[in-house]
Amino acid sequence: MPQNPVVKKVRQAGAFLVIGGVAFLVDALTYNALVFWVTGDGPMRELPIAAKIIAIVVASIVTYVGNRYWTFNDRHIPHKWSRYALFVLFNLVAMGLQLGCLGFSRYVLGLDSILADNVAGTFIGQALATLFRFFTYDRFVFPHSEEIEPATVD
Repeated sequence: MPQNPVVKKVRQAGAFLVIGGVAFLVDALTYNALVFWVTGDGPMRELPIAAKIIAIVVASIVTYVGNRYWTFNDRHIPHKWSRYALFVLFNLVAMGLQLGCLGFSRYVLGLDSILADNVAGTFIGQALATLFRFFTYDRFVFPHSEEIEPATVD
């Protein structure tokens, strides 16, 4: 029996949020370990943008695997390089959103505390990037396959 489209979309959004939550933790833990470590002075303290790029790349791997095999697992998607290219492209845009928030906080507002970095780069940046990813993944990276009905001969 086909599932109600609204229920399906809510389930999908829930799965996407769970995967996003896991990726959020991976991003936050990686970034904070690189920049602040336990002592407040991590190995990349003076390179917050580079540290954020590393954290986002690691988290993006988590999101791809989680979304491909759980959130959008009902879609029969052929393995095409174009799908990977779109995933990378959309993640670069999403990365730009996160880096823009972190960079604005760090270099325009002059805020460089653990709290400021996490609010700007992790919370606000990640929220914007997650919304962007949900809509682009759903439509372009993991699209519904359209079933083509065979032509009938009259």
